[in-house]
Amino acid sequence: MQILIKVAVSVGIILLATAIAKRFPSAAGLIGVMPLTGALVLVWVFIENKGDPETMRRFVKGALWGFFPTVLFFLVALFCLRKEIPLSALLVASFAAWFVAAVVHQWALK
Repeated sequence: MQILIKVAVSVGIILLATAIAKRFPSAAGLIGVMPLTGALVLVWVFIENKGDPETMRRFVKGALWGFFPTVLFFLVALFCLRKEIPLSALLVASFAAWFVAAVVHQWALK
């Protein structure tokens, strides 16, 4: 049952953001990266780990430093959009930049 709740909430947020994007793209962008997603995951991690403080601390630390790969993803996407690069190439470039930064992120947090 818990997995269904997770899926329903996640899908609801995505649907809300895409519906808002039709009229207010920048607001949808804000919703897409807002702490609500992180807060939801924080709740699920808390429940699944019985509130273990060390697990919670490591999650929050990873999320905090995870902003850098995410920012890099969007910077590359913005650059690609300014150069009118096709969406498929934009996504490949953005995810590649994110992946490299995420590997550095994981290495740095060990």
